[in-house]
Amino acid sequence: MAADATAARKSQLHRDRWSAMAEDGQLISLSERLSPEQLKQYAIFAELKDNLLEQMATDVAVATWSAGSVLFEEGAYIDVAFFVVEGEVEVSLERVGAGGDAAPIFDRARTEDAGEDDAAPAAAAAPDGPATHEITRLSTMDVDLPASGALRLGAGEFFGEIGAMSGWPQSVTARTLRETTVVQIRLPALRNLRRRNAKLKKQLDAVYRERSLLAQLRTTPLLRDCDEAFLTDLKEHVELVSGSPDDVIVQQGDPADALYVVRSGFVRLDQGFGEGEVAVSYLSKGMTLGEIEQLLDGLATFEVSARSVEYSELLKIPAASLREILSRHPEVEERLWRSATERIKEVGASRRDVARSEFTKIALDRGLVEGNSILVIDLNVCTRCDDCVRGCAATHDGRPRFVREGHKVGNLLVARSCYHCQDPVCLVGCPTGAIHRKGLRDVVAVNENVCIGCGTCSENCPYDNIVMHDTETKWPGDMVPEGLRGEPRIVASKCDQCRDTGHGPACVANCPQGCAHRVGSVEAFRELLDS
Repeated sequence: MAADATAARKSQLHRDRWSAMAEDGQLISLSERLSPEQLKQYAIFAELKDNLLEQMATDVAVATWSAGSVLFEEGAYIDVAFFVVEGEVEVSLERVGAGGDAAPIFDRARTEDAGEDDAAPAAAAAPDGPATHEITRLSTMDVDLPASGALRLGAGEFFGEIGAMSGWPQSVTARTLRETTVVQIRLPALRNLRRRNAKLKKQLDAVYRERSLLAQLRTTPLLRDCDEAFLTDLKEHVELVSGSPDDVIVQQGDPADALYVVRSGFVRLDQGFGEGEVAVSYLSKGMTLGEIEQLLDGLATFEVSARSVEYSELLKIPAASLREILSRHPEVEERLWRSATERIKEVGASRRDVARSEFTKIALDRGLVEGNSILVIDLNVCTRCDDCVRGCAATHDGRPRFVREGHKVGNLLVARSCYHCQDPVCLVGCPTGAIHRKGLRDVVAVNENVCIGCGTCSENCPYDNIVMHDTETKWPGDMVPEGLRGEPRIVASKCDQCRDTGHGPACVANCPQGCAHRVGSVEAFRELLDS
């Protein structure tokens, strides 16, 4: 009896995980939760043990799509990879102005960014327009298209994993050319699959080199001026490194044989101090590790240890390849010297001030490093009058978009309000594109006209800053997908920085004590904390 109840709960969890897709008119069929024996019918799972497959099953489904189904649209994020069982998918550019190199959002304060003019915008996944009774389902993949402008993928092809693993903006539309069956694998299962199946990892790394590595090298701030021929050669020599939570990338004292470039995630830098270690700095997308050791004579080993914070992806450039880069592109060496100088300053400051080191660790653990706009309240000045909350509610039809509670750092309260992250994981997996970034380095917002209330964004937000709101209305009788008809209309609710109101954030403007602040970086947070 207990086993039956457990199985029922697992099946329900699987249905909940994939329910947003199940009502799509272009979807012919979507599997129930598959057993380990059923999963092993597919080559990508054949070598895995039953207990691991049982753990992964909730995040795997087999779907059959009708001919002409738009599986992916450019401009959105992705948390799912696809293995083609039967059929054919074409990926191509369809939207005017989309495509080109998929440029991520770099932290301008800590990288030599290419600038807005050179970077392809992270386009909104859905326009802010009038309400519609028909929902378009979105997802994307990351691919460097051939000269023909289109790429056809058939049985045995694995795609989508690049965007799912790296979190870089996507650039193409994918459409089935005929009835197509695919195994769909969400990010938690994908990470397990890559880690446990060495053969598949090798295959996926080869696909990444072929489809996307060159595009990412072009848009990495360090290498943006390198010529195409050189980057084409370089991509054959770099090593791809993946880090899981707390994985050691390099250990202090290891041979300094390479330069690392972070392509997604965060990396914490620690250094020996007394009998232990202190956090001396951190790296984010586009930043480098090992530049000090490669540039300064006499440093044969790494001066710091580097550990992955959550999940990270890095490129490892061998020392010999780096020397060639520097000989051909002196501007790259200049950037590395600037980075090395800043890193030396950061390490020195952290060793002199243990409190600074502790703050760095807090900023990483609580996601402050991700934030482009964090609502911070000075509790030494705040009178708890709640005018900030009332101002927010008045601006948003009576519905406040944040909660005046959260983590405390010294005298500062980090309110439960959207951080508008550099890499917003809340965008990943939204089936309609309702939650989207309005522009490069801009506000992450929800278009309520196309939100179907599935709750994926709320579940994905690591900081609990998105809530589901009952509009006290019901979906109309002609709604597509049909499963929503007559159901209560629930929408995701979050801070939008009052972007479309013509004034700044109401929470800050309405604080009579001037104790509410919006900070856009860890450095700005630290300055406010020290003031």
